[in-house]
Amino acid sequence: MKYSRRPPRGISRTGTDKRSANLLRSLFASLFFFIALSPACAQETLRVGIGYGLAFLPIYVCEDLKLIEKYAHAAHLDVKVNFQRFMGAAAVQDAIASGTVDVGPFGVAPLLAAWQKGKDTPRQILAVSGVTSLPLVLLSNRPDAQSLADLKPSDSIAVPTLTSPQVYLLELQSEKLFGQYDRLREQMVALSHADAIEGLVEGKVAAYFASPPFTELALRSANVHPLLTSTAVIGGKFSFLVLGASRAYLDGAPQMAEPIDKAIDEAARLIRDDPRRAAQIYLTHEPSGSLNGAAMEAVIRDVRDEFGSAVYGVKSIADFMARHGELKTPPGSWKDIVAPSLLSSPSG
Repeated sequence: MKYSRRPPRGISRTGTDKRSANLLRSLFASLFFFIALSPACAQETLRVGIGYGLAFLPIYVCEDLKLIEKYAHAAHLDVKVNFQRFMGAAAVQDAIASGTVDVGPFGVAPLLAAWQKGKDTPRQILAVSGVTSLPLVLLSNRPDAQSLADLKPSDSIAVPTLTSPQVYLLELQSEKLFGQYDRLREQMVALSHADAIEGLVEGKVAAYFASPPFTELALRSANVHPLLTSTAVIGGKFSFLVLGASRAYLDGAPQMAEPIDKAIDEAARLIRDDPRRAAQIYLTHEPSGSLNGAAMEAVIRDVRDEFGSAVYGVKSIADFMARHGELKTPPGSWKDIVAPSLLSSPSG
């Protein structure tokens, strides 16, 4: 007896095959859709360490307008940004080293030191973005002083900390003027900005290396005048604040550096184009008893071109640190110390 291989009457083999194929295609399409969607659904947290001062204005703008989230979303990243405030740069940098913060502020010199200390390891620090090149100004109350060379050995020079960018600028200028980079070391005293202004106005210190808006506050006194600027020492722009992150973080989140750069640059455009709004944002984060909205707007208007993701002054500081044993192997270029997203920036 022969059995027919035909399908039962009313059932088409071709129709069954088509339905099966369509079902398989639908299943595979759904599978690929969920595979593609799953990374975007896994929200990541970016932890950003911040401090105090006008230098952090672009970061305040980023926080209020959610600019990092905006550019992360454009890159198909789902990111929540947490901003954590610290009392000093050293505390933030310790948090980065311990992994409790992902990105935080550095001066150029501390960034270079951290870059060298962790070289060829996951702990190495790289620049993720510039923040500001706010001009620093050495002020004096000595009527006969017209330059750093006119200060006497007994004159005290106030700086925010003994590891601040102001110290490196004083050492660089001392090296140029006297051939001795540490000649002024014993004259430097670490004072808060408020104490430094009071000391300068009352004659307790002879000079104060200030940053905005404290420069403007000190210059309200008729007996205070400028002696030197960071631009003159470096011969151009000088990054006062840079955002850094460990190589471990950047390797684990390689797409995050670019949204940070773009966010800082958009914040810089807002500061440049709308100083009044920038002043309002700043005073919301750091209320001031000395500067009202109009005064802060005037300060920001004067420095509105000094914000953005570019990094400046690396070679001058690196070469200086190398000459005096702080860097064993200085970077050949600023490009050696930055995340890949910064390589096409106008840094220098």
